[in-house]
Amino acid sequence: MKIRVAKDKMLEGLQQVQSVISTRTTLPILQNVLLQAKKGKLELSTTDLDVGVTCQIEAQVSEEGGTTLPARRLLSIFRELPSHEIDLEVDSKDIASIRSGQSFFKINGLSQEEFPPFPKLENARQITIEQALLKDMFKKTSYAISHDETRYVLNGVLMSFKEKKLTMVATDGRRLALTESDLEFAKSQEIDIIIPTKTLNEIQRLLKDEGDITLALTENKIRLELNGTVLVSKLIEGNYPNYRQVIPNETKERITLERETFFNTLRRVSLLTSEKSSSVKLNFNKDTLTLSSNTPEIGEARETLPIKYRGKELTIAFNPEYVMDALKNLSSDEIHMDFVDELSPGVMRIDTATFLYVIMPMRVA
Repeated sequence: MKIRVAKDKMLEGLQQVQSVISTRTTLPILQNVLLQAKKGKLELSTTDLDVGVTCQIEAQVSEEGGTTLPARRLLSIFRELPSHEIDLEVDSKDIASIRSGQSFFKINGLSQEEFPPFPKLENARQITIEQALLKDMFKKTSYAISHDETRYVLNGVLMSFKEKKLTMVATDGRRLALTESDLEFAKSQEIDIIIPTKTLNEIQRLLKDEGDITLALTENKIRLELNGTVLVSKLIEGNYPNYRQVIPNETKERITLERETFFNTLRRVSLLTSEKSSSVKLNFNKDTLTLSSNTPEIGEARETLPIKYRGKELTIAFNPEYVMDALKNLSSDEIHMDFVDELSPGVMRIDTATFLYVIMPMRVA
């Protein structure tokens, strides 16, 4: 293989694919990036056997071929090279020579034959979505994913394609975020999938505010094409719990709050919580919301907000981090808090989209 490539293009390609690489792998080939040169293009691929990413960059190809080279080391070298034009040549023993201006590097690679092939998706359902929509839906839900590895099925986001709607759900058992959007697809394309956290992070990194993303879906794999990059991943297998049953059917009180003011007040009051005692009390009384926290070994905080409220007095406590997670990932000016009583879950909603966030209350001393 013999190519000439622009430094900025190579850096862009390496940065696009290198985050998939695991630092803890025992297989040397999984630390490498697969480079394949053909017809004026250089294709770069990495995988950790669960997630694989491929992208293409422009290159002057004098001699077609392929090899695998240590990805992070290659990225470090290209960052430091002085010239914008770089010559890369690989011999039959997978030893790469890199020349740039007065700089010269030689790196030992591994044969491309050792690189694990990406899984093929047989009879996949094809669905196209606007990138901006998917980005917004992930933002509104992904913070509620469980990190408890014993509840593996909750370690990702549920995407349910049913009845011309995409429903996205994440829960860790203490809170649940749900958002829905109308989407055109055939009845035969209906499917539920659970996208693992690592794959989700990769997709969010690649998503832009314009253009489409094409999904190919099977029961246990997903393939995404966007912005000249292809990502293939395994899915979490198993049945997602019935999330509808934790959403209260009816609520008795609704309070409308200015999102940013509520967020900033909650953040200040939560400064005097601790890991052991992480709760903030919300006391709703005639046209007043009082937020308070009390940690015996630290101290206490209290702040009052004027609100429109004429219902009965209500005191409910939440983990402030859970409430703030939702508030900082929404863009609407106002949010609604719906309550049944002090012991039932609270529900946060907004006017402009099908979104709800269910939070379990904490015991009030």
